[in-house]
Amino acid sequence: METLLEQQRRYHEERERLMDAMVQERLINKASHRDSINSEHRQRAMIDRYDECTLSLREIYEDKDGQRKEEVAALSGPNEFAEFYSRLKQIKDFHRRHPGEVSVPMSVEFDELKKIRENPGDEVNNMVEFSDEEGYGKFLDLHECYDKFINLKGVDRVDYISYITSFDQLYDISRDRKGGEYRQYLSSLSDYLYGFINRTRPLLDIDSEMNELLQDFDGKFERGECPGWAREQVGAMAHTGAHLDLSAFSSHEELASLGLDRLKSGLIALGLKCGGTVQERAERLFMTKGKKLSELNPALFAKNKPGKGGKKDADKLKEIAKVEAQIYRFAELLSEVRNDTVENVERKQARTDAEREESEGEVSEEEPEEEPDDDIPYNPKNLPLGWDGKPIPYWLYKLHGLNISYNCEICGNYTYKGPKAFQRHFAEWRHAHGMRCLGIPNTAHFANVTQIEDAMALWEKLKVQKFDEAWKPDQEEEYEDSKGNVVNKKTYEDLKRQGLL
Repeated sequence: METLLEQQRRYHEERERLMDAMVQERLINKASHRDSINSEHRQRAMIDRYDECTLSLREIYEDKDGQRKEEVAALSGPNEFAEFYSRLKQIKDFHRRHPGEVSVPMSVEFDELKKIRENPGDEVNNMVEFSDEEGYGKFLDLHECYDKFINLKGVDRVDYISYITSFDQLYDISRDRKGGEYRQYLSSLSDYLYGFINRTRPLLDIDSEMNELLQDFDGKFERGECPGWAREQVGAMAHTGAHLDLSAFSSHEELASLGLDRLKSGLIALGLKCGGTVQERAERLFMTKGKKLSELNPALFAKNKPGKGGKKDADKLKEIAKVEAQIYRFAELLSEVRNDTVENVERKQARTDAEREESEGEVSEEEPEEEPDDDIPYNPKNLPLGWDGKPIPYWLYKLHGLNISYNCEICGNYTYKGPKAFQRHFAEWRHAHGMRCLGIPNTAHFANVTQIEDAMALWEKLKVQKFDEAWKPDQEEEYEDSKGNVVNKKTYEDLKRQGLL
């Protein structure tokens, strides 16, 4: 049996080893999303274990029963050698009774943890389970919740993608529709989102997030600040009714203009039946004008007393609002995963049946092995890679003319694949830099010119042509003499110098 001091030493050692393991876990590079989630779960387990060791150490140091003090006194007292030999005798007796007992040092456990950390790709090292649809925490799998949602009464049916983008818009659902089935649906949705966050973000203290949310919930609910639960929706008018002054109305037609909800509220306040059409409610309420309740026909009164069961219903509604508030918070935390899920579903729906079957076959064959992301794909024809990191189809490669190479001497003999890239490169920086080095402007005259010799010859030709087209004052500027003869500037100046004008 371990002594308290030995337990104290072991807890300190365990804390230090856990701290070192957590640092190494944080520093190691995670190659994939799966490795990141598994790493966070290992960190979460180490943090919990660290807290347990800390609590045990605290209890030992507090020494409420005084055993630690007695043990220290026995070791430091006048009979310390007697205490030493007594403990040695206990150790020998233990091993005599258990001759095959092997002591496993704590370092062995942490060495195993190090091996797991260095080989994260093994399926055995997975710390948590996900469905195929969830892609090990990359996407949401709301199919079960979606089935429950579309089976709710009075709810508009939407497709799965629309449901993913709007499952947190619970304020759009009428309060009258929020009954028992709706509460079951909310509970199912909340449990799934809570479990998904715990599985994908184990280092997030979701319980403290929920406690903080619930602390402010009561005040917000009373003030009507919760989405879909404004005061006019859950106040006295909605539950116990609000009295209506009928002196301003001269007929039941004027009362009907108030609408169903206001008329219902006025009838509930008087304890009358509140069903029927707008006209029936208005007539029933207008009959009470100028009369006492005792003078009214007893058949007009509702069977249940006004306000009966109101508090119970209010508590149920408040409980629903509380779960809705939690779902709003879950949706905020999962906003990025939600967007990725929409893209994934749209991508799957855009596939043909053959592509879908091929994709399912690839998943079933490749997923158990989980090859590292940095592996070089099989590409014997050296085709360009697509958006998924795999070579594009060969027919697409030839369709875009990527099998045709174009060399540009001006760009330093750089090779361009396909006519589209070749035409586009004339306006890019590499070609513009080469033309600038040659002292030639990169204008439209030099389109499709790739040889330096051709570019220089064309530039010389353009300079001559530009010179010929330039304005020459000596030849093109006209002057008129005293007799009305029109001559150019050079001739005019020669005649002027000779005095012939």
